[in-house]
Amino acid sequence: MSKAAEAENPVDIAAGRLSAAQYAENFSDVAPPLDRNSAVTEANRCLFCFDAPCIEACLTSIDIPVFIKKISTDNVKGAATTILSANIMGGSCSRVCPVEELCEEACVRNTQSGQPIKIGQLQRYATDHLYSRKDAQVFTRKPATGKKIAIVGAGPAGLSCAHGLAREGHNVTIFEARPKAGGLNEYGIAAYKVAGNFAQRETDFILAIGGIEIKNGQALGQQITLSQLRKDYDAVFLGMGMKGVNALGLEAENLQGVENAVDYIEKLRQAKDLGKLPVGRHVVVIGGGNTAIDIAIQTKRLGAEYVTLVYRRGAGEMSATHHEQEFAQTNGVTIKHWAQPKKLIGFQGHVTGVEFEYTQLDANGKLMGTGDTFSIPADMVFKAIGQTFVATPLKEQGRDLLQLTKKGRIAVNEDGQTSLPGVWAGGDCTEGQDLTVAAVEDGKIAAIAINRALKEKK
Repeated sequence: MSKAAEAENPVDIAAGRLSAAQYAENFSDVAPPLDRNSAVTEANRCLFCFDAPCIEACLTSIDIPVFIKKISTDNVKGAATTILSANIMGGSCSRVCPVEELCEEACVRNTQSGQPIKIGQLQRYATDHLYSRKDAQVFTRKPATGKKIAIVGAGPAGLSCAHGLAREGHNVTIFEARPKAGGLNEYGIAAYKVAGNFAQRETDFILAIGGIEIKNGQALGQQITLSQLRKDYDAVFLGMGMKGVNALGLEAENLQGVENAVDYIEKLRQAKDLGKLPVGRHVVVIGGGNTAIDIAIQTKRLGAEYVTLVYRRGAGEMSATHHEQEFAQTNGVTIKHWAQPKKLIGFQGHVTGVEFEYTQLDANGKLMGTGDTFSIPADMVFKAIGQTFVATPLKEQGRDLLQLTKKGRIAVNEDGQTSLPGVWAGGDCTEGQDLTVAAVEDGKIAAIAINRALKEKK
């Protein structure tokens, strides 16, 4: 855009900023898999601890020393079986799990050499190997029980629960609002983390056990209701995720160019041609979590020239891991701390910048504005300040069917059971860690509890 044109219209949003080769490179697998020699060499570094702290740190309790030992002896299928027996979505978790804060941080090798075993990469090596085999199915389904379970949501929690129940011989129907299964793995994770069609490959593996049917285009509160599901099925599991997005609470938030980060990531994930996806030259991201990091890096990789992520507190308070923050900065993203948005600046109905106010903590540790401001030009502004659970589908005839927590999510006990008999829930719609691996564990625990309840009822 020429200077004269820019003065007349300061907005610069365009598609096709890069070549096809650049798009392919920028959105290829960010962490290439280990080959056999590298995997065996890395596996042999493991001390195979008897009381391994890495198992304790794993949210799904994978027996990490056992699967690594199997890799070291070239029993890769056995290693994958060990992983998937504890975490049926071990393939995607090996790509997106914050291992640097979980199993790898707990690795005893840290105290000896400062280099933990590459547990995440070894886990991926094993599961990828299994999915490539013709005899990939390592699970068997018990004789049919005649019991029917309804699951709402085909994300990690729902798929994990479905697989656990199907293995016990129950028939499972998953009701999914979107056209594809996979949840955040399909629609919400950065494309360079779960590249290609892996989310669907993993879903196909889960469904291959049999006894699981997915009905797409079925949203709770619209095509289906919780009351009807309770009548038609022996048990119900809710794994709906979080559909709401927090607003900035500023005037002019409806300016063109102001978007929800999760919506744009979904468009990017489903785009057949990234060269047709418009992106601004100047991008501002507001937030401090993984979604903020993901949208910042991806817009930079789409061809944005300047990408600035602004967070109201310090680096230590960001929910995105230190590893993610560092990765963003090495990918050309500028991170500014201690600033909060005060005003959206517009021109002819389109955002052109954001005014921020510096922040600090008062004597009581409460965040406050300093009164000093600065502005950042922006063709696009992405809101990434958290998502919320939408409880409306759980209301029928003007009353709440389920008890909610103070944070507005579904209240459950240690087995994932809700306040409503015969209904369980897990994943992001309940309180806990908003991680794929945590959602998988919720689904696994609920499947065990539902199976137990059905047996006791019989």
